[in-house]
Amino acid sequence: QLQASGGGLVQAGGSLRLSCAASGFTFEYHNVGWFRQVPGKEREGISCSSSRDGRIYYADSVKGRFTISRDAAKNTVYLQMSSLKSEDTAVYYCAAPCEGGSYYPGMTYWGQGTLVTVSS
Repeated sequence: QLQASGGGLVQAGGSLRLSCAASGFTFEYHNVGWFRQVPGKEREGISCSSSRDGRIYYADSVKGRFTISRDAAKNTVYLQMSSLKSEDTAVYYCAAPCEGGSYYPGMTYWGQGTLVTVSS
């Protein structure tokens, strides 16, 4: 089970940190990432951290502004979001496993989603 938290309302240019804690699932051995979805649009993969080689994928839309990180001791993954824009408004989901900006249908586990609203 994945539990995402940390969403909220923030002004454009501000920052937020999302957290995703796992139970019954060890992040250390899996790729883990973040997706986001706006109503009426497809779910977008924005970051994925590889457990195999440490490589990290970022979507162009967030590159340079968002940073994914892991805390193995807490079995938690974070998404630090900075320089937020109104177009970052979405429900954010943590997920594992992931691959680049994609997930594995029927195999990827999802957190429940946390809403981020960026006001301009």
